[in-house]
Amino acid sequence: MILITGHVILTPEHRERMIALGAEHSARSRSEPGCLAHNCHIDVETPDRLTFVEEWESVDAVRAHFALPAARAFVADMRAFSPQPPAIRIYAAEDITAKLMG
Repeated sequence: MILITGHVILTPEHRERMIALGAEHSARSRSEPGCLAHNCHIDVETPDRLTFVEEWESVDAVRAHFALPAARAFVADMRAFSPQPPAIRIYAAEDITAKLMG
C-alpha cells in the first residue's frame, strides 16, 4: 500500500474555498482506480492547516492520480491560495494492525 500525507496552509481570504476544493478533491480521488481512502481534515492543533491522508493500492495508481488534469489543477489552486507550497510525503506502507493488536 502507498500512504500519502500532506498539508496546505489556509489563508483567511481563501479559507472556505480551499476547504471546499480539498473536499471536492478527496471525493473525486476516492472514485479513482486504486484509491483505498482519501480524506482531508482541519488540523485541530493548527486550524489554518488542511491535512490530507490517502491510501493507494500501488505506485502505478498514485502516478495515474497525479497525472490527471483535475489533480494538477487542484495543486495549482492550492499553491495560488496558500502562503506556502503544499507539503507532501509518500510512503510504502504495510498494514501491521493484526500483528500489533492480535
